[in-house]
Amino acid sequence: MSAPGADARDAVVGRLVAAALGVLPGPARRGDGVTDLPHGVTLVCVDGLAGAGKTTLAADLAGALRERGRTVAVVHMDDLYLGWTGLLAAHREVELIAASLERGETVTYRRYDWERDALAETVTVPRADVLLLEGCGSAPPAVDGVARLVVAVTAADDLRLTRGLARDGEAMRPEWLAFMADERALEARDRTTERADVVLDATGGVLRWGAASVASDVAVPESGSR
Repeated sequence: MSAPGADARDAVVGRLVAAALGVLPGPARRGDGVTDLPHGVTLVCVDGLAGAGKTTLAADLAGALRERGRTVAVVHMDDLYLGWTGLLAAHREVELIAASLERGETVTYRRYDWERDALAETVTVPRADVLLLEGCGSAPPAVDGVARLVVAVTAADDLRLTRGLARDGEAMRPEWLAFMADERALEARDRTTERADVVLDATGGVLRWGAASVASDVAVPESGSR
């Protein structure tokens, strides 16, 4: 399989931005049933597997949105987990964020300090045109009807583990393996990939454009042979 080039990836990011802003009529399932949030805020969730490339994609999306004149706030799920074992309970924090957005309130959360293994300061998220919620577990069912766009990023386990251990060190292998097991439990519980509007691979290639239950007529850029 050849990875998509920079131009193809930029095209995918551009289409995701257009979909999030309602310029592009698709991927359509979520956009047809989303409640308009107060203050014109748009919620975009970049969910998927650890080590698959979610943070990079979120940064690309944020940059592209800012280039189009939108203000963007980014919340990382890493700041919401209560450590390595916090994935399956993190939906509660996302539910609070979604509820705050629906009420037009300022979003706040307690940041988790990984070095101290404890909750740290309360973070106030600046109001922005787009709130990008990034990380595994960022799109539980509670965001359906609230998020304008949900993107899931996936990758093979061996690639993800290699990337993770390169970043965190071989000593963290047991934590990574336990987290990956929790990811499988999360997918079984929330059906995140099935519910996502767009599914991308680790290179940014499009695996599915449009909801799994709805055939999309939106053309997507070529992302390399599979």
